[in-house]
This record gives sequence, C-alpha cells and structure tokens, in this order.
Amino acid sequence: MPFRRSPAPAGPRFAADWLVVGLGNPGEEYARTRHNVGFWVINELAKRAGTQPKAQGSTMHIGVGSLQGQTVALVKPKTFVNLSGKAVTQALQWTGCTLARTVVVYDELDMLPGAIRIREGGGHGGHNGLKSIGQAAGLEFVRVRIGIGRPSVNGEPSWDPEVVASWVLGVPWGEDKRALDDAVRIAADAVECILSEGAEAAGSKFNRKGPEPAPAPR
Repeated sequence: MPFRRSPAPAGPRFAADWLVVGLGNPGEEYARTRHNVGFWVINELAKRAGTQPKAQGSTMHIGVGSLQGQTVALVKPKTFVNLSGKAVTQALQWTGCTLARTVVVYDELDMLPGAIRIREGGGHGGHNGLKSIGQAAGLEFVRVRIGIGRPSVNGEPSWDPEVVASWVLGVPWGEDKRALDDAVRIAADAVECILSEGAEAAGSKFNRKGPEPAPAPR
C-alpha cells in the first residue's frame, strides 16, 4: 500500500497577532447605549484597520485588519454581555491568540463618563462580562475601561439594580455623549499604543480620570 502523507493541520480561521474584543449587547435596540461603548471602540478601530466585522458562527462578528504593523482581529460578541466568555473562548481558538495578546474594551460604572483606565490582568470588578470571560478563559488579558458614570438618585450614587440597569442600557446625550465620543477616539488610540508599545506605556499616555474640558468659545 503506498504511503500517504497526512494532511497538514489547519491553522486558525482568522489568524492574527492580536485579538481586540469590545463588550456590548447585540441588536439595534442596544447599539447606542452606554453598555455598548466597547462596540463603539471596535467600530472606530475597524475604520482605521480597513475592515468590517462580519457575523461568523453563532457567537461573534469578526474582522481582521492591520494596525501598527500588526494583524489584528476585531470582535464584537453576538452574545449578551453576561455571556461574553463564550464568544471570547471561540475568538481565541479562531485567531490563535493567547490571553496575553488579547485586549478587552468595556464600560465602567465607577469611573466618570469619559475616564479611561488601562491595565494588564486583574479581577472582574463585579462586571458581568468579565466574570463570564474569567470563568470561560481566564482574566490575564489587557483591559481598557471606559467610564460611563454611576447613576444618582436624589443627588446620591445608586446601586439599586433597576436604576443601574436603566442607566447602563440608556442612551447618553449632551455633555455625557460628548465625553463618551471623545473617550472612544482616545481609547482607540490607546489600543493602537498597546499593540506597538505595550499596556504600561499606553496607560502612562492615555489613562485619565475624566473628560477633557470643552474648549472655550472664541
């Protein structure tokens, strides 16, 4: 019987140097809500990378492009935020990336609207999306947090689940919207810096406690 060489194992479907995941809820009804600020950053990065995330399988939209000379897979899960771990696990398999080469962008209640914080590793901080990712894949990734602010009732911060849910699933407007739009652009700059210089350098350049003041009218 003639010897037959075994076929070479197939590589990752979307091979990339880096995986960047923005957290948010799928569907048009959530597209402009505070909880989807991670999706907004992915949309901005996709424009810069010359790609458009498209639906693949049941768990994600994914697009592969180039940023800072690196091949980057940009992912928006099709799962709801509290089930993000399923999408991230599959994205790691499909891209061949490790958690150390993964960036997750998400909203943070306990930071002022427009604030940005970058760090490697850490806990889940009570964020349901990070809890899900931690349980499914681990927490040793780079995270980019964007502040959306905590809602208040009678001038006091609220932890009431219904008040918080209404806030994170609400659509920002006015100064709140301006602060988040600016933060999305700066967070995208920060992700590019992570790819080229690392998380520590990106944190030194882009961490900020709140939005920049609006320029004075001339």
